[in-house]
Amino acid sequence: MSLRLVGIAGSFNRPSKTYALVEHIAGLAAANYGFSSKIYDLKDVGPSLGTALWRSELDEQASQVLDDIVKADVLVVGSPTYKGSYPGLFKHLIDLIEPSELRSKPIIISATGGGDRHALIVEHQLRPLFGFFMAHTLPTAVYASDRDFVDYKVVSEALSGRIGSVVDELAAFSFLPSAKATLQAAE
Repeated sequence: MSLRLVGIAGSFNRPSKTYALVEHIAGLAAANYGFSSKIYDLKDVGPSLGTALWRSELDEQASQVLDDIVKADVLVVGSPTYKGSYPGLFKHLIDLIEPSELRSKPIIISATGGGDRHALIVEHQLRPLFGFFMAHTLPTAVYASDRDFVDYKVVSEALSGRIGSVVDELAAFSFLPSAKATLQAAE
C-alpha cells in the first residue's frame, strides 16, 4: 500500500493560486516518493464547516475530508493570506483536529499572497499553528506571490527551487521508500 499525501488549500476560490501551489508541491512529492495523493480546498469541505462547533457536527463530506487529513502520512498545507493571516474557516477546520492526530506528522507549509509583504505568514502564522500540534513542519516554507504564477501555474524559477528544496527535505523521514534507499546508500 502506498503512503498517502493529502493537500489542503485554505481557499474557497476556484481557480485558486493557493490550490495550484499545493497541487504543484504535492505532485512533485508524489512523483519523487511514490505517494498516492488527494488535494482538497475549503469548498470540498463544504458548508457544514461554518456551522459546526464540534467535529461530530460536520456532515459526511466534511468528516471524510477531515479523516483524510488526519490519516495522511504527509500533509501539504497552503493558505491564502488575508490581512496578514490565514482565513478564519481554514483555522476552524484545523481547530477541529485533535492535537494527537497531527503529532510527528511531516507537514509542508505554504502560503500565497498578493505581494512580498505577506511572506512571513508561513513563519509567524502557519509554523506556530502546527507547532502546537507537535507536527514536523519542514524547515523550508514556501511563499508565493501573484508574480510567481501565470494562468494558475507556477512559473517562477526561484519558487520552483524552494519547492524542490522542501520536497527533498522529506527524505529525512525514514518511513519513505526512497529515504530508506538514500540512508542505506550513505552507510
